[in-house]
Amino acid sequence: MQGKSKYLYRFNQEKLINCLKNNQSVLILGPRQVGKTTLIKNSLKNIDHLIYYPLHHPKERLRLEKNPELIIDEVEAAKNKPFVFIDEAQKIPSLLDAVQYLIDEDKATFIITGSSARKLRRKKPINLLAGRVIFFNLDPLAFGEMGLIKQNFIPELSLENLNPKENLKLNDLLLFGSLPQIIKENKETRKELLSSYTHIYLEEEIRAEALSRKIGDFSRFLELAALESGTSPNFKNLSNQSGVSQISIKEYYQLLEDTLIVERLDPYLKKARKRIFTSSRYYFFDLGVRNALANLPLEDGSINALKGPLFEHLIVLEILKRLKILNKGYRAYYWRTTGGAEVDLVIDLGNKLIPIEIKASEYVSLKKLKGLKNFLKDYSSLADHGYVINLAKRPQKIDKNITAIPWNYL
Repeated sequence: MQGKSKYLYRFNQEKLINCLKNNQSVLILGPRQVGKTTLIKNSLKNIDHLIYYPLHHPKERLRLEKNPELIIDEVEAAKNKPFVFIDEAQKIPSLLDAVQYLIDEDKATFIITGSSARKLRRKKPINLLAGRVIFFNLDPLAFGEMGLIKQNFIPELSLENLNPKENLKLNDLLLFGSLPQIIKENKETRKELLSSYTHIYLEEEIRAEALSRKIGDFSRFLELAALESGTSPNFKNLSNQSGVSQISIKEYYQLLEDTLIVERLDPYLKKARKRIFTSSRYYFFDLGVRNALANLPLEDGSINALKGPLFEHLIVLEILKRLKILNKGYRAYYWRTTGGAEVDLVIDLGNKLIPIEIKASEYVSLKKLKGLKNFLKDYSSLADHGYVINLAKRPQKIDKNITAIPWNYL
């Protein structure tokens, strides 16, 4: 495994550097610990005239909370037009007024990070910066950022390896996820870091949302939501199990979305010929965090019992990451009919659909691909080929228009 000091390049780094060269301000949104600060500091290392506001630092946060306009005075006092790095902007949303003014007056170029779109919207709409900054997301490490891609078999989703291969096995990803700090540690340290992450998230979000009297309710919900990750949750059942009202559960799911902890996958509805379930599926943004929140023992035995759901979760997250990285406007959905036909992922390219099934096995028979076959038949004008992502060593042709590919051939 690479040394802990080894920097891992990110797919968004070139985009960020180009923005800085063109004096274009950016806002990078992503969950905690995905590497936003590291990415920016590495991209800024050759930049002069930098002003840094680390809002996670208590003294700095208190200073600017008392007087947000200080940022205007300090930027205007700079001898040259500076680059201004505001880390964790959601901690002081009112700063966005000052940011808007300074950008409009061309007094600074801003690099802003945030781990909660909810907090940025609370007092000042996030669209305050629309047209003024470039938005992009940062997620946990994608396969290509860990050097795990052997081949690209779906051209529309292809990416090349960006870094040398990390010494990671599939089970490492299924159990511990792919947060940058996590993958570089030994097994015991990974467990400790993931446990710490979940406690910090709970404390921070509870305090920020003024839910201190509901910390028990939210904690119970969070564990159940993690266990349900990858499914369409039944709010009534969750309410019965947790003792939390259905209204609160819906609000809590919205909180998880807004704090970027879950990804929502909606059903594919376009030109459907059958009645489609309309509930969304939710996937926690990282498998390690999901497993820790679900109180899953972080041992190999846990994988044996849950390999199917964990493998599906891993592949869905990887494809969602790629869609953001490629930034071509592609959308991801799932498809399921009342008759039981189902496809785990449907990638909508606009003029074409790519249906994808995910199976945690080395071989998949055509008999087990009812949903994929039905989808290809029902949407033959838009979908000419389907894929099965599995655990095989090499790609396999299953039918004239269905190919099975290993997970690292994606």
